[in-house]
Amino acid sequence: MELRDIPITSLIPQRPPFVMVDRVLSCDATDAVTEFAIREDNIFLDDMKLSAAGIIENMAQSCAARMGCINRMQNESVKIGFIGDIRDCHIIRQPRCHEVLSTHVHIIEDVFNLTLANVTVTVGDDTISTARIKIALSETPAVDIHH
Repeated sequence: MELRDIPITSLIPQRPPFVMVDRVLSCDATDAVTEFAIREDNIFLDDMKLSAAGIIENMAQSCAARMGCINRMQNESVKIGFIGDIRDCHIIRQPRCHEVLSTHVHIIEDVFNLTLANVTVTVGDDTISTARIKIALSETPAVDIHH
């Protein structure tokens, strides 16, 4: 099964209507790319644009989806992650309804249960947002990959 065919809810703990990632396009130990199409029923839409909170949630869920893929590759249950810190967050523009976000997660450090990542969100060739996010992982499984 290809990554893009894995149901996103088997990789992240969030459930609709709070899911801000549609699929994982690529994933390895240091990098992941996710995709998300902004639809009219998105709870973070503000005047037909994705709010700053929606962009940050997409970034965080992209980090979670990467970890879910890593857990799955290691045949482990997906763990819950918590945002520990967000720094240097720059929102260049809010994406519009029907635009497709590509979110690139690049791991800077992965030590014990803490992960530090640079995250970049693009629409086409345009970078619309960047941030450095620190995620703390719980040992408690969020999603059992065996079901």
